[in-house]
Amino acid sequence: MAGIDVAVTGIGLVTPGGIGVEPSWARVRSGHSTAAFDPVLESNPVRISCRVPGFDADVLLGARRALRLDPFVRFALVAAREALADAGLDPHTWDGARVGVVLGNGDGGPGTVEAQHRVLLHNGPGRVSPLLLPMQLPNMLAGQAAIEFGATGPNLVVSTACASGTTAVGVARDLLALDRCDVVLTGGSESMITPLAMAGFAQMGALSRREDDPTVASRPFDADRDGFVAGEGAGILVLERLQDARARGATVRGRIVGYGASADAHHMTSPHPRGAGIESAVRAALADAGAGVGDVQHVNAHGTSTPLNDLAEAAMLKRTLTGDPLVTSTKGVTGHLLGAAGAVEAVLTVLTVEHGLVPPTANLTNPDPGIDIKVADSETPMPIDLALSNSCGFGGQNAVLAIAAA
Repeated sequence: MAGIDVAVTGIGLVTPGGIGVEPSWARVRSGHSTAAFDPVLESNPVRISCRVPGFDADVLLGARRALRLDPFVRFALVAAREALADAGLDPHTWDGARVGVVLGNGDGGPGTVEAQHRVLLHNGPGRVSPLLLPMQLPNMLAGQAAIEFGATGPNLVVSTACASGTTAVGVARDLLALDRCDVVLTGGSESMITPLAMAGFAQMGALSRREDDPTVASRPFDADRDGFVAGEGAGILVLERLQDARARGATVRGRIVGYGASADAHHMTSPHPRGAGIESAVRAALADAGAGVGDVQHVNAHGTSTPLNDLAEAAMLKRTLTGDPLVTSTKGVTGHLLGAAGAVEAVLTVLTVEHGLVPPTANLTNPDPGIDIKVADSETPMPIDLALSNSCGFGGQNAVLAIAAA
């Protein structure tokens, strides 16, 4: 797909930093973590998370509509409405057959499953909701968006664990390049902070146990990191071919100029120790963009705050990129949004390039001496022509976006 220039004409966010792009971006720029004690996890081994504050689905979507949607779909629809408004597109006037929806998600609606399982155990199968499957199936993320916006073009949900959002944006870019559609609503959404899902993450040792002070628990690239803090939310981007966007007079927020994907083929949960897989994805994204390893000025790293990921990714960045780019991990503020992480970070990278401001990596107070890359510990103004947004998922699935200024 080299040579394909795709414009980002609209962005929307629902994150632990707030509902909307403006509050989310402000919180990320502040470097103040959103992690807090979570009452839903009271009985869990780890009781902290990064929740979306003040999300009232009845108000935002209407009580009747919200009743039939799992939170992972609610987040996406709210973020998508913001992105479409930002793009200046009216779904009532477009040709829906030329509008695609490609979204990423890791686990569908585990909260709905857990609630209905309790109903099954206590009240029997005759009391299980007929909405169980339509609410929890991962593909309903794109299906509900199509219903909401009258988008009858290509419609799919991709699932590559914590790389899902990034993979979705890459697939959306490919659809535009292949002329399958003219507009694609893309990104990712996740709502996995449930007792069962978080118990699973805790039992495998993936979560930070720094419960005495949750605000310093997520600390990417810090020597004292001990795992991630789970977050929830959605990030949505409106993509169009650059020439189409300019022809209709749209504001171009940034450009997706390259996409690379790979597999570690190494381990079900641990990254390749040298970051071999993510290196392949980085090189593929740069080749797709027609760029070299010295052209990257900024990287929004996967940066989970887990001991293994941060070491492997940092070693890969040091080895692969020769331009000494300034690296940040916004997970220090937002937590790890799992299947939505890559989409939210793609939006944040667009904002970083657009504003020429690299957000700080929260809680980087004691940099790991084994990590030899330039990590932003404070907000840093700088011109950025080309940035990368990295994502890695369980199963060794990797995805990288190359994002350029408008």
